[in-house]
Amino acid sequence: MVRLKEQKAYEYEYKRIVQVGDINYGGHLGNDALVKILHEARIDIFHSMGFTELDLGDGETGIILAELVVNYKAESFMMDAISVFCHIDDISNVSFRMYYKASDGDKLIALAETEIVTFNYTKKQIANIPTAFLNALKSKL
Repeated sequence: MVRLKEQKAYEYEYKRIVQVGDINYGGHLGNDALVKILHEARIDIFHSMGFTELDLGDGETGIILAELVVNYKAESFMMDAISVFCHIDDISNVSFRMYYKASDGDKLIALAETEIVTFNYTKKQIANIPTAFLNALKSKL
């Protein structure tokens, strides 16, 4: 089992209310819904930086999610106000990691981590992270 640890700092925050469609048959936030919320947070972060998942600043390079690890810590219920805090680190030429902390106030809901590989969808191959995206990251970190 991979045990994730909280990061020292998180540069981004995404807020979301747990909706009825996020609730599973157990009456709490479903694992699929949490993954969807993490995805929404990633889209929001990229948008705040002026990018999308399909364009990291050069018109050609997007992302592919290579790995996802989630450690669930507590339940979350309909109408809870979840904050997803994010940190980007471990940046190489062609990949980076995003670290997530989902919480409801002081209650830790989950820790998650994704490995993201940059990919040129036109050429159908792994590509270097565009300079514009790297510069935007440096200004936030």
